[in-house]
Amino acid sequence: MGDEPVRHRGTLLHFIDGAIVHAGPHLHAESHPLHTHSFFEVALVIGGTGVHHSQAGRQRLELGDAVLLRPGVWHEYVQCDDLEVYNCCFSADLVRRELAWTREDPLLGYLLWTGPFSEQRRGVLSTHLEGETFAEAKRHLDGLRSLRNQPLGRHRGDLIGWLSLYLSCLARTVAERNDLRPQTHPAALDAMRLLEADPARPWTLTDLAQELHLAPGYLVRLFKSATGLPPMAYLSRHRVELAAVQLLHTDLPVSRIGEAVGWPDQNYFARRFKSHFGLSASTYRQRFNTPKRFVTSKVSSSGS
Repeated sequence: MGDEPVRHRGTLLHFIDGAIVHAGPHLHAESHPLHTHSFFEVALVIGGTGVHHSQAGRQRLELGDAVLLRPGVWHEYVQCDDLEVYNCCFSADLVRRELAWTREDPLLGYLLWTGPFSEQRRGVLSTHLEGETFAEAKRHLDGLRSLRNQPLGRHRGDLIGWLSLYLSCLARTVAERNDLRPQTHPAALDAMRLLEADPARPWTLTDLAQELHLAPGYLVRLFKSATGLPPMAYLSRHRVELAAVQLLHTDLPVSRIGEAVGWPDQNYFARRFKSHFGLSASTYRQRFNTPKRFVTSKVSSSGS
């Protein structure tokens, strides 16, 4: 990939040190092999056709389709007929820090934080752009791409600005198709923060409700209204995503990873991980990682 910030390591795609955003078109004449990554990715189809295969299933792609994938999702493109996608990749750290405000926004919060986890999407959220919305999205991507060789220290704000505009464009379209509520109740936001700040805690619904001084049933209604999931199901999806990142980037034993994300019972961890990713934790690591440059590190306690 030359000087591009996204590099391959086997079937794992990763950012080179210091990179936070990448945008560029890629042509898949026939297929693109199964792979995963520890950053967010949005693929916008700008030409051709194909099939996107992920843990959420198979989706036929055509001009204007957009697919957002959270970190850890595995996917591939098959049955491609000159499928051209405009990829936009951005780091999870960027979402946690500079884009943390998006959680407060009902549209962007759904796009990045809750929508990919709700229902049976398994970290994948799809939409379709048409007409002026499609043209607007492509202009924002072109803006990002124009900065690819510029020093990050001088253009960080520009990158975040273009990315925010692009994500807002997608979020408006998703909102129109999902009838989103205009506001997210503050208690639901506080509940998400508490769960993500300490995923290893043996949370129960009663514990969480007590922390927020709410009745458990009322908290469930607020939380499901905001995310489409009850709190413990949301925590489960957060934990498996944390586990996936550790499987990709550390040499910690699978048992240690399960314990670190809040599941000391290894049989239960195995069932939850396979239920979400369709693969066992060991198979996921073997398929998408290589033994090079492992770095043993503590599981992040913040949301990704």
